[in-house]
Amino acid sequence: MSIFRRRTRIEAKTEDQLRAMRRAGLVVADTLQRSVDRAAAGTSTLELDRLAEQDIRAAGAVPSFLGYHGFRGSLCISVNEEVVHGVPGERVLRDGDLVSIDCGAVLDGWHGDAAVTLVVGGRDRGSAADLALTDDTEASLWDGIAALRAGGRLYAVGDAVEASVEAALERRRAQGSVSSYGILEDYVGHGIGREMHMDPQVPNYAVTSAGPTVPSGGTFAIEPMVTLGTIETRTLDDDWTVVTTDGSRSAHWEHTVAVTDRGLWVLTAHDGGEAQLTSRAAPFAPLAD
Repeated sequence: MSIFRRRTRIEAKTEDQLRAMRRAGLVVADTLQRSVDRAAAGTSTLELDRLAEQDIRAAGAVPSFLGYHGFRGSLCISVNEEVVHGVPGERVLRDGDLVSIDCGAVLDGWHGDAAVTLVVGGRDRGSAADLALTDDTEASLWDGIAALRAGGRLYAVGDAVEASVEAALERRRAQGSVSSYGILEDYVGHGIGREMHMDPQVPNYAVTSAGPTVPSGGTFAIEPMVTLGTIETRTLDDDWTVVTTDGSRSAHWEHTVAVTDRGLWVLTAHDGGEAQLTSRAAPFAPLAD
């Protein structure tokens, strides 16, 4: 059955609840930044995961992912052709690896969820295609977020993400750096709050359905995943790690966002999303602490 056929009720949060989610979001932001800094050649994904768990717990929070349906890590760490849900283990990172790190934390009962993609060893170690992929996926995330409005159509997010990726691909083809992008359809964004995954699902591609209306106080995890090839995936024998069937590399960027009548507040960005939102003429509207 299509995920878009059933009606869903989007839970609206109070201002105090949004502030509580912001505190959880900042734990995620801090943990991701430290994880990015530690993601050096010679470091195992398990080591990154253990340090991230320490960071989350030191902040008074609990990892959202650890034990979730049996997941064995506090981070999802996906390398190269791994798209999402990579299980931390003995794999050692190498210079030039394209790594997506997804982090979730729950603080005082409220969840934050975000993901970043990086090139191990720095941008000088990345291929032109890999750098374009991660940059364009991140840009599509912000374009999707900027499309959110209280009273607006939730599926405007997917319209904006797809338009962003398609425009980027046209530019990259002209430059000769990228020949193909694929936007994953089987893995989408979601509502978030007192649970990590809540209704509604938020597609990262254009949908003709009108979809649900965004309420003031709605909170969403927006997370485009884009590949350099196919959108077809398979799951490895660990029952978690999702890889592209053609071995093409992928990028994954995510933020948790609050929508109010005043505008947008990116709960998992240190600056609340101010720089990216204002550059897109989107309303930036943080709440006072």
